[in-house]
Amino acid sequence: MPLHVVQHPLAQHILRSLRDKETPPDQYRHLTRDLSTILILEATRDLRTVPTPVQTPLEEAPGVRLAQGIAVVPVLRAGLSMLEASLAIFPDVAVGYIGLERSEDTAIAHSYYCKLPQLRERFTICFDPMLATGGSASQALHLVKAAGAIDPVMVCVIAAPEGVARLENDHPDVPVYVAALDRELNEKKYILPGLGDFGDRLYGTMNLGA
Repeated sequence: MPLHVVQHPLAQHILRSLRDKETPPDQYRHLTRDLSTILILEATRDLRTVPTPVQTPLEEAPGVRLAQGIAVVPVLRAGLSMLEASLAIFPDVAVGYIGLERSEDTAIAHSYYCKLPQLRERFTICFDPMLATGGSASQALHLVKAAGAIDPVMVCVIAAPEGVARLENDHPDVPVYVAALDRELNEKKYILPGLGDFGDRLYGTMNLGA
């Protein structure tokens, strides 16, 4: 399973702000969109194209066009934060959704919703900002493969070694793109140093008394 840690300076600059506990939800959403754009562009470097000449105002010029559509599948709810970037970039996007909920006691995710488009022939990207234990990502990839995705990729904001190892075992064929590989998981399965609960920080639902 190829792990790609995107070292673009702007990606790392944005990641620092996402880690900052003082970053408010409105800025957090904008930063996530911007970082997602960079990660998606890296993850789609190998999209198939076909030569397609184009007529400029002066003469014909060589060009290419995309030879395949894109399918994006965010894992609810935090994965929705990465969806807008893909819709803004690509001209032909099909969108699916996978709902996975992790038990606070066991850290095991179970599916409560799955709605996927036709994935065959489309370049399929799964979004899940936090690759922690890898359980949710692995389940999501099983679902998209079952729906016809041939060569899916996984795009996350940060990952823990434990999550990377899980995907290496379950989906060795799936490339994973992240902005950082962090140190470890704590006893509650949160990534360290991490950036907190991604969904809570996006939507301002943190328990301020905790």
